Amino acid sequence: MKNIVVIGSVNLDLSAAVARLPAPGETVTDAVLERFPGGKGANQALAARRLGANVKLIACVGNDANATEALALLHDAGVDLSRARKSAVE
Repeated sequence: MKNIVVIGSVNLDLSAAVARLPAPGETVTDAVLERFPGGKGANQALAARRLGANVKLIACVGNDANATEALALLHDAGVDLSRARKSAVE
């Protein structure tokens, strides 16, 4: 089995979908908010892990619930996150 180290970004994308675009000055209130974990580094690490490699991800994320959510899929897939750091903004 291959050993791979990925150094890269981890994101949580937020996407709002509406039935139609608002007219100028109009507020649309029926948006559906979706959350998608990703980031170039996270996507590469997950793909390599799904192909059977042992993967370690080196990354830095914020110290909040969004970071926990963004890392969950990687954790569940078996990506080694021991070098992924959570950092508080000062």
